[in-house]
Amino acid sequence: MPRTRRRPGLRTLLTALLAGVTPLLAALLLTAPSAQAASLTEVTGFGANPSNLRMYVYRPDSAPARPAVLVAVHYCTGSGPAFYSGTEFASLADRYGFLVIYPSATRSGGCFDVSSPQALKRGGGSDPVGIMSMVTYAQQHYGADPARVFVTGASSGAMMTNVLLGDYPDVFKAGAAFMGVPFGCFATTDGSEWNSACANGTVIRTPQQWGDLARGAYPGYNGPRPRMQVWHGTEDTTLRYPNFGEEIKQWTDVLGVSRTPAFTDHPQSTWTRTRYGGTGTQAPVEAVSIQGTGHTLPTSGMAARAISFFGLDSATTPPPTDPPTTPPAGACRVAYTTSAWNTGLTASITVTNTGTAPIDGWALAFTLPAGQTITSGWNATFSPTSGAVTARNVAYNSTLAPGASTTLGFQANHTGNTGNPVSFALNGAACQVN
Repeated sequence: MPRTRRRPGLRTLLTALLAGVTPLLAALLLTAPSAQAASLTEVTGFGANPSNLRMYVYRPDSAPARPAVLVAVHYCTGSGPAFYSGTEFASLADRYGFLVIYPSATRSGGCFDVSSPQALKRGGGSDPVGIMSMVTYAQQHYGADPARVFVTGASSGAMMTNVLLGDYPDVFKAGAAFMGVPFGCFATTDGSEWNSACANGTVIRTPQQWGDLARGAYPGYNGPRPRMQVWHGTEDTTLRYPNFGEEIKQWTDVLGVSRTPAFTDHPQSTWTRTRYGGTGTQAPVEAVSIQGTGHTLPTSGMAARAISFFGLDSATTPPPTDPPTTPPAGACRVAYTTSAWNTGLTASITVTNTGTAPIDGWALAFTLPAGQTITSGWNATFSPTSGAVTARNVAYNSTLAPGASTTLGFQANHTGNTGNPVSFALNGAACQVN
């Protein structure tokens, strides 16, 4: 369809986004931080920036020598300075001493690119590459701690939060998305910025399909995945409420935790909060549904909940140590044996829960040596069939009691390398290998 036929529709959608966030800005500007010694600073020449983003930094006077970093991403029609003034993240940074980066989109409409093939691939180009340059700059010029990098955003910024966790799972430790959509949901191939099917909540996939989309942004990655917090209003007519459930599907699958809530409560009368894979404040996945609310998040007090989910609500700064090159062994043990011939092999994997709590739903991640390709498997589903593989439970072996084991296996082709994977992670935690 010619561009001249599409533009009116895009204007209408951007107007809807602006209409949704205007009440938010009006409310929050009343409680925005008052004059502070520290101020918002624009940084130029911060590195690779293929989409001409602008970078703004807020470094509070309370920041330690090695501060944590929060990337705070604005909505369509917004800007970095507007998100600084209209949200509570700067005042929370004053209280807890973390650094805030406010990226600012410069394209017409002020939306971030969460739809192009370049944006949905690690190092592929567009906005995620520019935002990563900002994070690297903060580490090099402000002494920011690479082990404590987080991201949050509203609307278009929430969609970018999902994208950054998929593209750079080794960089971001957690994200909080206010009114977003799953990674890959907004994908387009015609150069347009808007995906109406996704916005309307009609893109429905299985958890594994969503998970594979996020994992596919960084093929071969087998390390820890960032935690995720998602927020949505039930009456959102811009990015409709079904996207909330699809985000939960995606990130519980990516993190290998059960979609049955481990914890449910109501912090406020219209809020329903569910946690997955854990019951504490920093569970792997947390979801907050706001009854009767439209496209107006975050409202007052919600930013503080995100900061608590990140674990940034403490003035205590960890000692300045480099992040470990390998994660510590978790509460699991793996025994792996193979039998090989000519161009084929079979592998048997025994997984033992060495912890004190039952595991309800599991995903075992490992990387096959080059040249090995799975042709069939048993007692688990395997995806993909080569490279960074995840084996997920089937219905009859989903629960592992403390001390219990389950055995799974597969048959594979090989091109000469019949070696074993060097490491395994169960639900994101590294396992002891026999």
